[in-house]
Amino acid sequence: MAKLAPSILSADFSRLADQIALIELGGADYVHMDVMDGAFVPNITFGGPVVKSVVGKTGLPFDIHLMIEHPEQRIPDFVTPQTEFIVVHQEACTHLHRVIQQIKDLGVKAGVALNPATPVSSLEYVLSDLDLVLVMSVNPGFGGQKFIPSAMDKIRLLDRIRREKDLHFVIEIDGGVNLKNAADIKAAGCDILVAGSAVFGADDIPARVRDFQAVLG
Repeated sequence: MAKLAPSILSADFSRLADQIALIELGGADYVHMDVMDGAFVPNITFGGPVVKSVVGKTGLPFDIHLMIEHPEQRIPDFVTPQTEFIVVHQEACTHLHRVIQQIKDLGVKAGVALNPATPVSSLEYVLSDLDLVLVMSVNPGFGGQKFIPSAMDKIRLLDRIRREKDLHFVIEIDGGVNLKNAADIKAAGCDILVAGSAVFGADDIPARVRDFQAVLG
């Protein structure tokens, strides 16, 4: 069974705790938090204070996606009792192995994201250290973009590598995920699907989460 991580990038921030309660009511597995700095990506979203403001307001674990330059300077800001994953971008880390170990030393699972043009081979020497690989199926920085089909090839390749090498990282996808492509994404070997506007844009958010879970179950 694949899991669903609705992205609060598409939530109503004036009612953030209530919006997260709705995805929890529907049966979501994670709260995905897209942190953008206006440098690594064009937009600015939020930082550690917003993440910490919803600690204790939900029972869901946090999946923190840092789309920021020099993430090693900010990683401690996102460590909370509910943070399960902190994901950094391969493209943003000069010393990727060191950053992965930094995350793990803080007691959090470590993930690395790959932009659409970044090959899986760039992670060859750190895959055994990773808990999660995030495949970007859009160029990071904006919600509501169209799914890039080549992301499916990356998922299949990562799934084959982990089976052949007996590795235990999970595969996540972020960007353009919806009810029409969710089943194919799961079938390719993806474990966690991030969906933003496809969840929070629904009139009935808990029902939309349940629709996703019916497809992913």
